[in-house]
Amino acid sequence: MSNGEWRMKIKVKQAVICIQMVWSYDKCGYAFVGARDSFHFHNLSDFWDPTFVNRVPTVVDYAIGNQSCVEAQNSTAYLCNLNTLCIDNTDSGPRGYLCSCKDGYKGNPYLSPGCRDIDECEDPNLNDCDGNATCTNTPGNFSCSCNHHYFGDGRSDGRGCNPMASKFPVTSLSLGLSFGFVSLLIGVIWIYSCINKRKLIKLREQFFQQNGGLLMKQKISSLDGTSVESSKIFKAEELKKATNNYANNQIIGRGGYGVVYKGILPDQRVVAIKKSKVMDGNQVEQFIHELLIVTQVNHRNVVKLLGCCFESEVPELVYEYIPNGTLFQHIHKPLSWLTLEHRLRIAIETASALSYLHSAASIPIIHRDVKSANILLDANYVAKMADFGASRLVPLDQTQVTTLVQGTLGYLDPEYFQTGQLNEKSDVYSFGVVLAELLTGKKPICLERCQEERNLATYFLVSMKENRLYQILEPRVVKEGTLEQLQAIGELVKRCLCVKNEERPTMKEVVVELESLRKYRTDSWVNQQSHEESESLLSDEAPTDLYALSIGPSTGDISGQYSFGSSTMR
Repeated sequence: MSNGEWRMKIKVKQAVICIQMVWSYDKCGYAFVGARDSFHFHNLSDFWDPTFVNRVPTVVDYAIGNQSCVEAQNSTAYLCNLNTLCIDNTDSGPRGYLCSCKDGYKGNPYLSPGCRDIDECEDPNLNDCDGNATCTNTPGNFSCSCNHHYFGDGRSDGRGCNPMASKFPVTSLSLGLSFGFVSLLIGVIWIYSCINKRKLIKLREQFFQQNGGLLMKQKISSLDGTSVESSKIFKAEELKKATNNYANNQIIGRGGYGVVYKGILPDQRVVAIKKSKVMDGNQVEQFIHELLIVTQVNHRNVVKLLGCCFESEVPELVYEYIPNGTLFQHIHKPLSWLTLEHRLRIAIETASALSYLHSAASIPIIHRDVKSANILLDANYVAKMADFGASRLVPLDQTQVTTLVQGTLGYLDPEYFQTGQLNEKSDVYSFGVVLAELLTGKKPICLERCQEERNLATYFLVSMKENRLYQILEPRVVKEGTLEQLQAIGELVKRCLCVKNEERPTMKEVVVELESLRKYRTDSWVNQQSHEESESLLSDEAPTDLYALSIGPSTGDISGQYSFGSSTMR
């Protein structure tokens, strides 16, 4: 009793189900249940305070039902929620179970959704991580990990976090050095390539001037009415791409003068590119002059020189591509498809080309190396005169020039060989040998023949003198021609092969005579048979591309199929 007020505390024991203690009935009495030592009575006004119920916690530690945890967990009436533990009631009294939050969780275990995770990292008092460690919250727990450059378990109650001893950064240094070395290497390669590119550009400019490129440009610009296409100056890079960097499989001719490559220009034109070996630097102006003249040659039976490249050590010449090889190859192959009609047509076409060079060109041109290996056949087997590598221009006020003897043994004019005096009749003699070659099918020089037959020109003249022409002619030619026709052709060959050049006909006269001889006709049966045979042989035997064939010097080297220039270029 205090101040006239009665107070009484009664301890509630565990396992109590019901309390029935009544001392008296008083309307002014109050009773409540609270946690031990959680309330200190002052006066009756405490009970009037509306916060009273919030200031006095009530803990009711009761057990649920009369089942054990194992039994309750298998029933639908189990009351423990998520993240809780079931505890069997071990106090005296009826059985039952209690629900409690798991470690690291808080809340009411009996109400949904159960106990919630405690974030120990938010409150330093709830975790024991070291000051140099990072706390990471986990479900119902937390972990500690040491910061960078520290090692240990990260817990203040354990090994904590200790600073790492300073050491040389080998890995970082190695990566840095490797990256630096690669960057340096790439830089050096780039600089080296730039230097080489500049050197190459300067070298090409030097070659361009050295080989007369500027002079050629000046000459072109000074010529009125001359199309650029007729005398195009190619760049070295163009020809390099056209020949696939001068690949070996692009080679279509080879000889002492150099190599000829097949190439495809950006506009898809197929060309032949001659890469020579040597040029006389002292005669550049003469070479450019002759190159310009021959570039303007425009005849259906002359291989067209499309242009030149001056950016290489020796000028590279670009010609139209002729696909069906040389006349030499077709004459001397087994079972040649060439009928007499074909042979005469090719002879006329070749003679027309030479006649044009001698008289119709702006300045007369002497070929100087007429031979069957320098007569090419195009896709339609039309003859094209090629190889101007030995050609010379004849001034308009002169009929001959004195020069070093150049040509091919067996075709060479004997008078030119003895005197060194070159004129258009020297080409006539060489053509006479080609015509004899067409009629007989024999090579101009053959060491396998007997002494008197080794030189075809001599052999032919002796046979004509001894009236044995039919014995040396090819059997097919004899069969398809008439006696008068073949005898007349033989007489024409004889005049072309005269030792004295003034007794030889001009190429223009040869063209006229061959065209008249071509009009000779055998009887209809022979004509029909010859036509059928020639068509059959042409379709079965005619090759599509003979540039791959390798012809040795003794059989008429194809090395000169595509070349141009004076004797300054070989």
